[in-house]
Amino acid sequence: MEISYLYSGDEWNDYPCFVQDLVRQYSARRICDVGGGANPVLPLQFIVDNYLDCTVLDISSMELEKAPAGYKKMIQDIEAEDCAVIDQFDLVVSKMMAEHVKNGNLFHKNIFSMLKPGGIAVHYFPTLYALPFVVNRLTPEWVSSFLLDVFLPRDRFKLGKFPAYYSWCFGPTPPMIRMLNEIGYEVLQFRGFLGNIYYTRIPILRDLHKAYTHFLVQHPTPYLTSFAQVVLRKPVIKHTESMEK
Repeated sequence: MEISYLYSGDEWNDYPCFVQDLVRQYSARRICDVGGGANPVLPLQFIVDNYLDCTVLDISSMELEKAPAGYKKMIQDIEAEDCAVIDQFDLVVSKMMAEHVKNGNLFHKNIFSMLKPGGIAVHYFPTLYALPFVVNRLTPEWVSSFLLDVFLPRDRFKLGKFPAYYSWCFGPTPPMIRMLNEIGYEVLQFRGFLGNIYYTRIPILRDLHKAYTHFLVQHPTPYLTSFAQVVLRKPVIKHTESMEK
């Protein structure tokens, strides 16, 4: 397992390329973008050029309607007690989705079921105990939405604000890794990103946070990451046959 710590910043824009590299590395053909909604991770042109079968799965039909035409779409609750999709995908990907599920255990279990043996899951998500996400978790939705508009204005149509629960949203902490292992995953790579862009509009806080982030990068701890990327694999079950002599 590879664990690393990096400055946060470029990983948001680099994530589609990161996933594309995984597609090539593992020769993935059937892919599911969980929670992709209005903003699928993989560009449509990449899917067409590489002859991929890519399904964007989301609980919201309204969000799926916002996605560009040409994507294969499925309305499905990833937290359903009985996963309706079994052993179908070579790769399952999510971006800024994991924090919105109430039951992280069920989320990861269902994705485990969706993967073919040997399949790969990759997730990018915000983590506790970064201060902005602790505040988002503890304050009413209307307050956190107002604060987001102040600190990081966005396109409300393409980038909706949804309730966040942060279940199983941690950096590469020993408990987080253990929980993933207990489901059955092999944790291949866990990247913790330090710092965030929420203070850029306030000079004093921006400078203080920059110094704080520099200190964290020099002395990293998995409990104070702001974002994480984790790459997981569903093991291939090897059957051994006994031979009578």
